[in-house]
Amino acid sequence: MTNRIKHIAFLLLFGFTAFAQVSKHGQLSVKGTKLTDEKGKHVILRGVSFGWHSFWPRFYNQETVKWLKDDWKVNVVRAAMGIEVGNDTYIQNPQFATEKIMAVVEGAIANDIYVIIDWHSHNINLEEAKLFFEQVSKKYGNYPNVIYEVFNEPDDESWADVKSYSEQIIKVIRKNDPDNIILVGCPHWDQDINLPATDPIKGFDNLMYTVHFYAATHKQELRDRTDKAIESGLPVFISESAGMEASGDGPINYDEWQQWIDWMEERGLSWITWSISDKDETCSMLQKSASSTGEWKEKDLKESGIKTRNYLRSLNKQ
Repeated sequence: MTNRIKHIAFLLLFGFTAFAQVSKHGQLSVKGTKLTDEKGKHVILRGVSFGWHSFWPRFYNQETVKWLKDDWKVNVVRAAMGIEVGNDTYIQNPQFATEKIMAVVEGAIANDIYVIIDWHSHNINLEEAKLFFEQVSKKYGNYPNVIYEVFNEPDDESWADVKSYSEQIIKVIRKNDPDNIILVGCPHWDQDINLPATDPIKGFDNLMYTVHFYAATHKQELRDRTDKAIESGLPVFISESAGMEASGDGPINYDEWQQWIDWMEERGLSWITWSISDKDETCSMLQKSASSTGEWKEKDLKESGIKTRNYLRSLNKQ
């Protein structure tokens, strides 16, 4: 019996709450443009991203993951490892950075949900990324919980550069993990999804391409562009999103955010909201009063946190 099968059997035998996910859906794969479970059934992941570990490491623990699963009803979390920006980044302190990410991964495995390991950078750091993804794919490649996001938001890199980088990282991951989902970014902060649509990566299975939106900035034009990419056969995952401006600040555009939610639900797209952090900006979902380990009251949540929690509790009914 493989380690992956043993893990699923353990979950089934020893019991989790009714809304457990990995024991229900198991190994994910991509069929056409759809994310599917081990039985070939279309599945939608909905959850939240932790803020950069290099700014908000206090939330990177198993207790916070458990609270998000139990109270917010997430079925996926995203661990955003800061590469160059902040304190104790991966470049500055790879051991600390990796430990923070692993704490969230271990929390997701313990709580039977999926987890995105996010290389949260806007620049190419090829050799460092190879070392990191070699390490985590070797450690967690047998767990169906894990999804890899190899390049958070390329900014000024060309698609040729992003594609070449991604292909090299995918090869590293696939040596240790032949089948877990890998998410690939696209230029201009995951806006130019039209570029991989006309020139996708070939030779690998279970790849998806990421689009990011902030509803007060990104509107129908980006939805139309993404629709065309999907119609061309490109599998899309919304790995970061929120209701305010692309800066992460400014007022929430509730009408446009709802249009995005309706659009994603109609297409069965998986999505992640940014972020579990307590910065003084609109997109940070927590107040300074929020405990580092969950157990948050409504007074500990900002406007975006309250709205995101409501969306998740409504849509992630099991």
